[in-house]
Amino acid sequence: MKVIIIDPGHGGNDPGAVNKNSFEKTYNLAIAKKIQSYLQNNYEVKVLMTRSSDATVSLDERTDYANKQMADFYLSIHQNSGGGEGFESYVYINVGAETKKIQNAIHARTSAVINKYGARNRGQKKANFHVLRETKMPAVLLEVLFIDNAANLALLNRQDFQNEVSAAIASGVAAGLSLKQKQQETKDLFITIAGAFEQKENAEARVRFLADKKISAFIDEETISNKKYYRVQAGAFQKRDNAEAHVMKIRALGIKDAYVIVKGEDNGQGPAPEPPKPEPPKPVPPKPVPPAGLTIQGTILLAADEIERFVRKVNPNAPELAALYVQIGQVYGIRGDAAYAQAIHETGYFRFQGSVKASQNNFAGIGATGKTEGAAFKTPEEGVLAHIQHLYAYSSTEPLPPQYPLVDPRFDLVQRGSAKAWNQLNGKWAVPGTNYSNMILEIYKLMLNETKAHLQERVNQIDKQLKEI
Repeated sequence: MKVIIIDPGHGGNDPGAVNKNSFEKTYNLAIAKKIQSYLQNNYEVKVLMTRSSDATVSLDERTDYANKQMADFYLSIHQNSGGGEGFESYVYINVGAETKKIQNAIHARTSAVINKYGARNRGQKKANFHVLRETKMPAVLLEVLFIDNAANLALLNRQDFQNEVSAAIASGVAAGLSLKQKQQETKDLFITIAGAFEQKENAEARVRFLADKKISAFIDEETISNKKYYRVQAGAFQKRDNAEAHVMKIRALGIKDAYVIVKGEDNGQGPAPEPPKPEPPKPVPPKPVPPAGLTIQGTILLAADEIERFVRKVNPNAPELAALYVQIGQVYGIRGDAAYAQAIHETGYFRFQGSVKASQNNFAGIGATGKTEGAAFKTPEEGVLAHIQHLYAYSSTEPLPPQYPLVDPRFDLVQRGSAKAWNQLNGKWAVPGTNYSNMILEIYKLMLNETKAHLQERVNQIDKQLKEI
């Protein structure tokens, strides 16, 4: 039986990264315990922890313990900080193929969950960390989101996110180490396959298509009847009915080669059933001509710190909302930086000098008419979410993404898809509002030009430094 060491980073007198009353050590331990539970409940494996409570454990004590146990794998769990956002994984600078294989398996499954929740996949990296250097077995260190990023921290506080990301990490560990699944669990795990391909690039195209539809998926190589397939796994369920329902959802997207397999059917019980013959990728229909002007949905151009720098030149006391607009906007495909420009217009650079008060967290003026204060939201995150959902109602006819509950009280009052571009909000968001979108876009242009000038200044500084070297 293989032995795995899970190392929840920091602990005791060492809190790790801190964001007000949130401590990295707490999230590390919570996620590590969930990974341990998932592995022990589903696989034939021995899982040990470097700490199981809020205890102070030195780096030497952690790696010495792992080496003494002659473990087969070492996994260190951390949260990041320093102004960024997203997930990344690390291995030591000089590692072999086995360690890279494990990192690949963990990163693929974990990043699928990260992408589902709208956070950034920062990639697979190498570093000279003590726990990666001093362990005598394959070792991987994970940085699960940024604790100093408001949107990332909001995800870390959600139990559904913790459960999904922990299960994904554990599943990656099991795949990378080829762990044997417990027999009683094998009978109850039904896997949704969204296509099987002989060419890997076709499988990758299918994964991207599903990601656009807010469905997490990853590629699992499988040899059936001496032939290699790249199967796209898009879900795992303990009840067949749930797996079949997910297949129907996938087929409704036009993917006819979706089906269910039972996990472990091909483990000593003969080959798994042949999958349906893979369909060639369907030609992508030409996209409709977009409306004139900047679309509400699209790619964000400004980072959270660039947005914050702009607003604080006018109002140094503006609330920290940019990270929420970036994060939540990505989930809905909305330009979060342009939405922030709309919030600036609606709130007067967050000075709230109109009918809407700061305590309402109503940054979009939803329901406010000048005579009434409009809607009120419990938290700033809920207010940003309502703003993005209201823009989504105007710009899209698709169902709401499942990551967040509906909080916009006027979502169903909007004619869905009636404003694909910002200039189409005139007379809709604000009445009569003939220049409404122009005022938003002027602020957005100021934000872009401000950042452009800042970047040019940095380029000039770098050029000057290079000349002095």
